[in-house]
Parts: sequence; C-alpha cells; structure tokens
Amino acid sequence: MIRLALSSLRFRTAAFLAIFVAVLLGSSLMSAAGGLLETGLRLNAAPQRLADAPIIVTGRPAYHPPNGSGSVAYPERHGVDPTLVTKLTAVEGVAQAIPDVSFPAVVASSKGVAASGKGVAASGGAVLAGHAWASAALTPYKLIAGAAPAAGQVVLDSPLAGGAEPGGKVTIIVSGTAREFVLAGLASAEHEVDVPSVFFAAADSPARVDAIGVFPAAGTSVAELIKRLELPEGVVALTGDDRGAAEFAGIATSLPLIILSGVFGGMVAVVMALVVSATIGLSVRQRRRELALLRASGATPGQVRKMVVAETMLVAIVALIGGLLLGRTMGQWIFGMLSGNGVVPSALRFDQGPLPFAGAAVLTLVILRLTVGFAAGRAARIRPIQALTEAAVPPVVIGRVRLIIGAVFAAATVGVGMSTIFMSPTNAAAIGGPAVLTGSIAVAVLGPLVIRAMLTTRITAFLERRAGTSGVLAAINLRVRAVQFAAILVPITLATAIALGNIYSQTTQQKAAVEAYTDNLVANTVITSEVGGIPAGMFDQVRSAPGVTAASELVRSKGWIEEPYDSTHTSDPWPLLGLNGPVYKGKVRAGSLDQLTGDTVALPPGAAKHLKVGVGDQIGVRLGDDALVKVKIVALVDGTSGYESILLPSALLAAHTTAGMPSQILLKTSKPAEVGNWPGTTVGGRSLLSAEYDAGLGIDAWIAYLLAAIAIAYTAIASINTIAVAVLDRRREFGLQRLTGSTRKQVSKMLYLENLVIAALGLLLGLAAACFSIFPIAIATRGWPLPSGPSWVLLGWIAIVLLLVLPTTGITARLAMRAKPMDAVNSPAG
Repeated sequence: MIRLALSSLRFRTAAFLAIFVAVLLGSSLMSAAGGLLETGLRLNAAPQRLADAPIIVTGRPAYHPPNGSGSVAYPERHGVDPTLVTKLTAVEGVAQAIPDVSFPAVVASSKGVAASGKGVAASGGAVLAGHAWASAALTPYKLIAGAAPAAGQVVLDSPLAGGAEPGGKVTIIVSGTAREFVLAGLASAEHEVDVPSVFFAAADSPARVDAIGVFPAAGTSVAELIKRLELPEGVVALTGDDRGAAEFAGIATSLPLIILSGVFGGMVAVVMALVVSATIGLSVRQRRRELALLRASGATPGQVRKMVVAETMLVAIVALIGGLLLGRTMGQWIFGMLSGNGVVPSALRFDQGPLPFAGAAVLTLVILRLTVGFAAGRAARIRPIQALTEAAVPPVVIGRVRLIIGAVFAAATVGVGMSTIFMSPTNAAAIGGPAVLTGSIAVAVLGPLVIRAMLTTRITAFLERRAGTSGVLAAINLRVRAVQFAAILVPITLATAIALGNIYSQTTQQKAAVEAYTDNLVANTVITSEVGGIPAGMFDQVRSAPGVTAASELVRSKGWIEEPYDSTHTSDPWPLLGLNGPVYKGKVRAGSLDQLTGDTVALPPGAAKHLKVGVGDQIGVRLGDDALVKVKIVALVDGTSGYESILLPSALLAAHTTAGMPSQILLKTSKPAEVGNWPGTTVGGRSLLSAEYDAGLGIDAWIAYLLAAIAIAYTAIASINTIAVAVLDRRREFGLQRLTGSTRKQVSKMLYLENLVIAALGLLLGLAAACFSIFPIAIATRGWPLPSGPSWVLLGWIAIVLLLVLPTTGITARLAMRAKPMDAVNSPAG
C-alpha cells in the first residue's frame, strides 16, 4: 500500500499541494507561537546603558499581589533610597557603587523638539534621556571631545550633537522647562544604545536614585557578592540579561507574551485543524470511485485506510519539515512587528529553542493524524457498490455523532454570546471572543446540511430564472455536491468570522473605553506635553488666563488597593486619575471632590461597598512606583460602569510617576483662551484627550489585528486551494458537458455562479458567527447592541473574498477545460 500511495501522488497533485501548503503554514505559525511563548517565559533583555555593571540594584520591577497569584509590571519606574548607595559601597567585596537616575530631557532645535535614536519618540510620553554624568560609567561612555560637565553644563551623546561643538550653547527641555546649557563635551557609547543620552552635572540632576550599578572588587565573584548584599524589602539585585528589566519598561512580567502566544497558537491550531480537515475530506471524497475499485478488487478496509493515511502523511511530513525550517523566520518576523509597534519592548530578545519546534511538530502530527483518520475511516468502511454510487451522486447526509458535535458547538456559540452580555467590560472580550471559533466549527461540522438548508427554492429559482441553463446546472450542483462545496465554505466562513469578529469587537471595546474616559472629564481645551510632562508654573499661568472657567492638571497611572486588600484588582490594576480642579463630572454619592487635596482619595461607590469603607476612612494604595501611600477617603464618585477610576490629587500622583509631572492640562473655557507659548506642548480640543488615551489602547488593538491578519492570510490561501482542487477534479464532468453541447463560456458561468453562491453563504455565516461575539461585547461594554467601527472594513472584506474567489475560479476553469472534451473524459484523474 505504501508503493501504491506513492504512485497515487502523481495523479492528485492539486489536492496534495493544497494539503502541503496548509500544513506548511500551520506548522510554521505554531513554531512561531512557541517561540513567543519561550520568549515570554525567558524574558531575556540584555541591558544597553547599564551593560557594564555586573550587578544592578533597583526596585522590584513587578507587582505581586499579597493574596493573589501572578505578577504585573509596575507602570512607573521604581527607585531606591539614595542612602543605599553608601551602604552598598561599604559592603566587603564592592569596588564601586554608582547611582543612576533617568529623567525627561530633550534637545530642542529651532524647529521645536529634536529626538534622535532608534525607538525614540518625542511625542507621546517622557523621553528619559537625562542622566547624571557619574552614570556614564555604567555603559560605559567615553568622552570624544571636551570635558565632564560642571553645573550649568551638559555632555551630549554624539548622535544628539547636530553639529554643535564644546563651548557652544544648547537648549535642553528638562522636565518640561526649556533651559540653556553650555555644551561641555561629546561622548560616545562603546556599544550600541537605542536611546542617546544627555548627561548633566550632579547639581543639575534630581536627587533620587532609580538604580545602582555595583562592581565587584578584584577576586570577588558576582554570585558571591550578591549573597553579601543586604537589601531592603522591595529592592532586588539583577544580573545577566535580567538587568534589562531595570532599564526597559515592561520586561518584568511574562504574562502579556504568554497570553498572546496562547491565543495566537490556539487560533492557529483550530484554523489549521478545520482547513486541513476540509481539504483532506474533499480530497478523499473525490477518490471514492478509486477506493471502491480497490475494495472490489480484494483490498481490505485496513489496507485502504493505510494507503489514504500513508499518502497524506507523506505529503504532510515533507510540509512539516519545511514549516519547521520556516518557523524561525516566521517567528522573528512576527516578533519584529510586535516590538516595532510597541507591543513588546524592543530590547527583548526573541528566543526560540528546540522545544517550540518539537511542540509544533507533535501538535501538527496529532491534528493531521486525527483529521486524516476520520476522513479515511468512513471511506475504508464503505461497501464497494455504495462507494461507486456515492462517487456518481454524493449523498448529503452526515452521521449522528457529527450532527451531535455540530449541535454542541452551535449551542456553545449561543451560550457564550448570551453569557457575555452579563460580563463586565474587562471580561467581555475574553469570554465573548471564542464565539467566532465555536460558530465556525459548528458551520464546518454541519456544512453540507447548512448549504442545503440555505439553498431555498427561491434562491434556486432565481438562479434558474436569471442565468438560464448555467443557473439551472449551478443550482443542481450546489444541492447535489453540498458535501464538496462545504470544503470551500469552511475557510471563507472561518476567515470572515475571525476577521470581522476580531476587528469589530476590538473597535467596539476601544470606542467604549475612550468614551467612558473622556465623557467623565469636562474640558474643551487640552494642553499636552511632548517632552515628558507639563512644566512647573504653566498650570498657574493658564488657569488665570481670560476665558478659563475651570482648569485641572491631569495625571494617569495605575495602582492597587492593599489596605484593606482589594481582591477584584490583582493582575488588572485600578486606573488612577490625578486631578486638582473641578473637571470630573461623575456623580458624587458622598463627600466632596473639593476636599481632594493632600493625602486623600475618591473611590467608586461599588469599590467602597466591597471593601466596607466610607468617607472619612483611611486606606492604603499601592501606586505605580511601588510606594504604599495612606490616604483618606473624601468622596465616593460614580464612573461609567465597568470603567471606574480612583481619583487622587494630581500632586500626589505625579510625584509617583516616572516623569514626576502632569501629562496634560484640562481647561473649560467660555471663549478661546490665550495660554502662551511653551516649548514642547500642544494645545487643542477634546480630540487630544481621547488621542492620548486611545494610544494606550492601541497595543491591545494591534494584537487583535495581528491575530486576525495571520488567520485571514492562512484561510485565504486555504480558500484558493480548496476552490482549485474542487474545480480541477471536475474535468470529466466538464468534458461531458462540452460533448453534449455546452460551451466553455456556459461551463465557466456555471462555476462562477456556484462559487459566488458559496462565497455569499460563507460571508453570511461568518458574519453570523462574528455577531455572536460583536453584539454581546457591544452590550457589555457600551450598554446597547450597536458595535462601533468603520463600515469600510465590512465592504473591504467582501471585496477581498470576491477577489479571492472569482480569479481563482476563472484560472482553474481555464486549466480544467484546457484539454479536449474526449481527453478530459478519459483522463486518469479528475
């Protein structure tokens, strides 16, 4: 049977090529997903600016809930007590302990803000390029011109010099304020550093310490020295690639990458199982006549099954090897897009050892063996006479087990959709997202029955009336060949459900979150900083400008309530808003926001009820820099359900952020206000308020779009494969039609009508599956079943499906009818 399997490959090139492509892509994508998982578990990020120090002592980079599991990276930089530098220097075996501090510093040019370096953006957040000159030894940096800076002087990393020479003057925007410094010298790093530095004298640098670089004395090993270090609670000593967590934000926890790789790998596995199953099933069904002849000539069911499995697995193993070879390239490409778009830190190293490839190989082989086993099992068990009958008129029936499985997945889709309605906005996406897959699986399992059920008398009558003879033949074929057409229906339905479900669910959630945030803030003029924060003194000036009726600084961060312990927000921290003016319009249920000054806080009523606290009580809040502050509750304030925030005084919250300053100023004005010209700031309307918040949501959106794009590409190729296999297998049929008087044009028209109907059904079914995710998520996040998103996405997807189906149909029709009719009828295959 193995020899027979090998010989049969010559006559079924199209079918086996389709299986080859599906397995090649599936195995490479699963290898890539495994690489993302390994990267998330290892979290290797070699330090750059701190690379020369063998030991970095810094605040713990991740928050670990006291009574919970898991961890989450702190949203702000976590420093250490400056006195720790002296204590570490006194430890036996320490040669040197060098403090490091990072603060917003941007070189200004005549055209505004100048930012240099890979991965540096002047807008959108703090540019932490400012450092004390002492920390240059941690890289190390070497002077290439001039001298070390004194008070009022700076040393620039050479990429930032822009033609400036020592002795000249440069304008640096430090912590939002433009200041003029003398350029003392130029420095160059001894290895590549993504973010060029601006070095200041100790007198011009903040007094705080973010990290300490520790150098062992001669004869003292790093491992031995770490044992001698007595560090206070919340402070850690990092070595090797772990030091990158002290330099780059977001590397402290593997949770985001693990979730991404899990969702990505799971989606790829489901898509590959459905696509490969449909392709193998179509290929095996097309060969019923051959298999029947084998049975009639004495072959046992086991031998037939062995042959079908062998020939499919031979092709699949070759494809699997190619997919594994392609897996690293695919993984690096996907990881490059993730890091390039800010989803993961650019300093994180992509790791893909042998385990991801082994896991991808095992999972691929299991999926293949199960799918080909199911397809070959029924073909091998069938009686020879029945198989010959089915080859001529394929039956549109499915077994009882398959019917039950399809009904279970259909019920699961409805159940998931209904349960999502009652979920919080935070959990709605996680619960409602799988509905697109369960709905697609239901369509895949019940495909033949779905096609027959949807091909009503009106549709077939319309085809017959509008398209003449070609329409009559198309209508007959669609009903009789429902099993074969189901193989084409599955990838179109799957791609439609994943594409529209992911995109519109994400745009709906994003719109709901932005609306919930902006609707609670009263402002028609917004001032945003491009250089790290709003400078001191600016708020006092703009709030006294003519026409300004209300003003407030705005600080955003995240944190946790620890005293009493809040179990509702562990790995998902509370949003924190810092305000100092009457711009929050949520209804005050108790107390007053006028008292939100000093060490105070305003809580959502639901949180206060859960914690059994009220106005006048004191709670402990763990802020984004790991500081635990004791604050008094002065108000209970409503927020949009599911999107509530904790309110703090802006001065209190800003002191515990990386930049140390407010990020925006909100103004309510009765007329256009003159706010002056401050370097590095932008003045605009409410769109600036939503734009900054929307930028924070862009990471989650980009992940959803990446998953959708990869799944779409996979299923698009599968659609082309299945259409090509189905059309090319009907060469005998086309030859008979042409012998009985049909022209090439009539046969082609029949094929176009068939595939257009299947494409339309796939779009409708995919959209229906997507709706079980989109509408429940819309209800859970926005309160009504109206999703948000551009209509051109739906129209564009319809165009993409038509551009896939129509050209493929036309090309394969020409290939199928290239031979003479008599030669096609007598061809050995198809």
